[in-house]
Amino acid sequence: MASERYPQALNTNGFLHALKNIVTSSLNLNSMQPAKSIAVFCASASGTNSIYMETARDLGRRIAERNYGLVYGGATVGTMGAVADAALAAGGKVIGVIPGVIIDLEIAHNGLTELHIVGTMHERKALMAERADAFVALPGGYGTLDEFIEILTWAQLRIHAKPCVMVNVGGYFDPLLAFFDRAVEEGMLKQQNRGLIQIARDASEALEIIERDWSRGAETPAHDAKMDELVK
Repeated sequence: MASERYPQALNTNGFLHALKNIVTSSLNLNSMQPAKSIAVFCASASGTNSIYMETARDLGRRIAERNYGLVYGGATVGTMGAVADAALAAGGKVIGVIPGVIIDLEIAHNGLTELHIVGTMHERKALMAERADAFVALPGGYGTLDEFIEILTWAQLRIHAKPCVMVNVGGYFDPLLAFFDRAVEEGMLKQQNRGLIQIARDASEALEIIERDWSRGAETPAHDAKMDELVK
């Protein structure tokens, strides 16, 4: 009789089983979400040496395999497209950020996990910085250097304390690094700020450097919240 008055009582075990499945599925989904994300600054060009595209693909794949998210410039062309496609192919989460005015120039990637269309280049850099826990520069031109140098400047000003790594594949950045050393010699750049740039020979070493810094858990230089207003 009780089962006629309260037919739901017959389904108690089924309800608990379903609830368990829902909770388990939720936990599994959460475990699939990247714990950290890495912003990669790279080019809309492919370069004349195949090592540049190979390094971009290698980095994208390794980021995804470690279950990190990739944040990048949102394009399908050049090393930007290569790093994104490799991460996606490996099952990774990829977030693209691109200004609306250059969508046609850089050809926005429509297969990303997230694609953010912003108004200006500054908004692009600010959002990428916000979404990332580390920064990597691959070989590139003016745009790559603009993005990475600004991020280094923010670190110098203690706006953030996230790892900044330059992948010097094939010695591509040797002349630039020599310039930074000259700036130190001439008293234009402090040695401690020169040290904000960490150098990797390849994608694997870049991630090793980042993970080492993350494992320390300390902010160097310490983040100064008062400086956050500069990038809003």
